[in-house]
Amino acid sequence: MTDTVKPVGEPTPRRNPKPEVEKLGGRKLKPATLMMGHGFDPTLSEGSLKPPIFLTSTFAFESAAAGKRHFEGLTGKRPGGAEGLVYSRFNGPNQEILEDRLSVWEDAEDALVFSSGMSAIATLFLAYASQNDVIVHSGPLYAATESMVSKILSRFGITYIDFPAGASRAELDNILDQAKAKAAETGGKVAMIYLESPANPTNALVDIEAVSASRDALYGDADYKPPIAIDNTFLGPLWQTPLKHGADITVYSLTKYVGGHSDLVAGGLIGAKKFMDPVRALRNTIGTICDPNTAWMLLRSLETVELRMTRAGENAAKVCAFLKDHPKVDGLGYLGFIDDASQQDIYDRHCTGAGSTFSLFIKGGEAESFAFLDAMRIAKLAVSLGGTETLASHPAAMTHLSVSEERRAQLGITDNLVRISIGVEDPEDLIADFDNALKAV
Repeated sequence: MTDTVKPVGEPTPRRNPKPEVEKLGGRKLKPATLMMGHGFDPTLSEGSLKPPIFLTSTFAFESAAAGKRHFEGLTGKRPGGAEGLVYSRFNGPNQEILEDRLSVWEDAEDALVFSSGMSAIATLFLAYASQNDVIVHSGPLYAATESMVSKILSRFGITYIDFPAGASRAELDNILDQAKAKAAETGGKVAMIYLESPANPTNALVDIEAVSASRDALYGDADYKPPIAIDNTFLGPLWQTPLKHGADITVYSLTKYVGGHSDLVAGGLIGAKKFMDPVRALRNTIGTICDPNTAWMLLRSLETVELRMTRAGENAAKVCAFLKDHPKVDGLGYLGFIDDASQQDIYDRHCTGAGSTFSLFIKGGEAESFAFLDAMRIAKLAVSLGGTETLASHPAAMTHLSVSEERRAQLGITDNLVRISIGVEDPEDLIADFDNALKAV
């Protein structure tokens, strides 16, 4: 458990303090070390080395006064949320331990976990956006995120303005000016600046620092500034830490690299408590928190996330080196081989690794791409990414089919684009699989 019983009337902290082992002889321990025990005290669970799965819908209060205080936090009568365990729609030991460990990777103040990446994104938007508001977002986005903004939020009078992932500072200034003016016309506000970098599926990068600078220049010392949220699924938590570059909220599909075994679905948000509190309040109401079993599985996965991502990244570098000059390959959207100087500059400032998901452009169109996909034997034809196995898919015909053909063309999601997520298999075997599949083109 994450709470200890306090005397009646004395607040019970919502989470345990960070363990003293976080520092050893003045040395701050690294995330890979903290994943083995941070936020969990075995003495509170019969000495269990790993957290048990707490399969309960509700929790008993140590006193009536404590119950009242928890609900004062939940209902907003007192800031800070519940100070103890209440009901599994609000919190639970497995979820709280998971949130503590997720926050470690970006040295964030707080984190929240959800039943899926899209439930995290939907809860985030609904917590911040109201009728007549404007959302500014980069493009391309994951197709379901784009649909959430353009097709669902629009039903409630929320509009959007988008910009290409590689937009310059001058272009960003112009977009944010337009958004602020548009919001003023309708009596709303710019609710959020939402980024996805690297973008799905093109790997295009957004200059987070430029977005932050543009936002700050436009709003100055105003009490309200639209928060900057970024989907960091492709590179996080290992190869990019957006909070250090000006983002306020980091978004994850924990299904992908963090989960890493293609056996769970979950989402997460990381950031300062002031940005998490509105989302937590809405999550309490609509119940988008992840379940305890999924949280427990994610705790298992976090112990090896650095190992898995490192191996997959090394494999991807070897596979892409083989593909780079192949006669049947028309190009690569791989962060290890960037041709554009401005994109390389963003990469150098924001990223510490090229990742293991990339776009492969086959010479030809849909027919040639399908022939390649159907000929693969080790790589599985599936639409997820970040698992231990190598996956391949065709975004234009699969994940982004709901995006209009005109919009796909605008975003560079062409019929010859194949998205690849490299796993942890032997790299020479993977190269042989790609070589064999390309012969079918």
